Parts: sequence; C-alpha cells; structure tokens
Amino acid sequence: MFGPKELVIVLVVLLIVLVVFGPKRIKSLGSELGNAIKGFRKAVRENEAGAEALEHEGQEASASPGATRTDKPHNV
Repeated sequence: MFGPKELVIVLVVLLIVLVVFGPKRIKSLGSELGNAIKGFRKAVRENEAGAEALEHEGQEASASPGATRTDKPHNV
C-alpha cells in the first residue's frame, strides 16, 4: 500500500504534528474526535428511528381511509 517514499512522507507529517501540538494536545484532540464521532452516530441512529416511526405511522394512516393527519408542519 505504502511505498518507501509515501512512508517517509507520512512519518514526516506525523513528526511535524507532534512537534506543533505536543503529545498532550494530540491525546485530547483524539478524545474530542472520538466523542464527536459517538455523538454523530447517536444522532444518526435517533434520526433513523424517527424516520421508521414516521413511516410506520404513515402506513397506519393509509390503512384507515377515514383518518386525517392534523400534525402537518406549518410553513413559516
């Protein structure tokens, strides 16, 4: 995957990042990035669950012909 040239470039970039930020800041950046990814995944799961609930609600509404929806969003 990496040839000798690419490996040297990656190592130089990592060394520069280490010198600029320091090991403590890199550790905290990693933690912050991990927390952001966890939050993003949680939001995606909640959004998918909400979409499934709306889809299920829509199927129930179409099954009963006399039902009307009163919770339509209002355009502002």
